[in-house]
Amino acid sequence: MKRVRFKDESGAVNIGSFKNGKVSFEDRMYEMDDVDILPPVKPTKLVCIGLNYEDHAEETGREVPERPKLFLKTPNTVAGHEDTITLLKNKKRIDHEAELGVVIKERCKEVDKNEAMDHVMGFTCVNDLSNRDDQRIEQNWVRGKAFDKAAPIGPVVAEPKNVPKDAEIKALVNGEVKQKSTIDQLAFSVSELIEEITTYMTLERGDIISTGTPAGVGPIKDGDEVEIEIEGVGCLRNYFAKP
Repeated sequence: MKRVRFKDESGAVNIGSFKNGKVSFEDRMYEMDDVDILPPVKPTKLVCIGLNYEDHAEETGREVPERPKLFLKTPNTVAGHEDTITLLKNKKRIDHEAELGVVIKERCKEVDKNEAMDHVMGFTCVNDLSNRDDQRIEQNWVRGKAFDKAAPIGPVVAEPKNVPKDAEIKALVNGEVKQKSTIDQLAFSVSELIEEITTYMTLERGDIISTGTPAGVGPIKDGDEVEIEIEGVGCLRNYFAKP
């Protein structure tokens, strides 16, 4: 099943399922163009992982850390499928980063990695947008990572059984592939990340772990269309405009 959150023609917000390119809710089927696809969950936080693909660490001149490198994105960063995102003023470089998002099913704390998948609702696509101008000069990455709409997510939450363990992940800019890898290349697995994060903080239902990006991150400019594709999940598409 693929969980989709949407607003229908009456303005009601519903949670349905995504099947064969259509949205199903109760006894109705909607065409994608007839509804507004919303972010599939409303996280209290996104816990993001840095340098979790070896090839991305190499392209930045660094090494995969000995333990997961964690940082946070706040609820203001969430954007949805097909949203247009306004680029920050006077910044030279805002990058796309294709990432597998792990959606938490229930409140959890101090989870053993062997039981971690019991706490996963499913997987979604994340574009971990990065303001490199400020990220490079600040320690906690608030300006660099937590600006408005810096975390497009969606369009659905796919059950783990629908996503191959070696699912392909890609980022395309204006149809051209810029990033391409598989999720089995994660340096720290989903289960290891859940164990590490919940050692320090409680995860709530709908929270997202954004598991890191492969090599090929690059800048976004006015007029670009960026797509994040994950095998078994689908395609998250966003448009970018100058201020």
